[in-house]
Amino acid sequence: MTIDWKAKLTSRKLWVSVAAFVGMMIVFAGGSTGESEKVVSLIMAGALAVSYIIGEGLVDASRYPPQ
Repeated sequence: MTIDWKAKLTSRKLWVSVAAFVGMMIVFAGGSTGESEKVVSLIMAGALAVSYIIGEGLVDASRYPPQ
């Protein structure tokens, strides 16, 4: 069984879960909800960038196959 890392890294469910977990851990550790919101926003922005880059790479790879 192989793991499809491209699909995993572009999964919105994964990134929302990671962001929610980190946000809750910040609040649990005594951080404010404002700090939590900033970190969650940063994680989601990074996830969006990673997903876009991988998606565009896949589109380009299918458009221009290796010769």
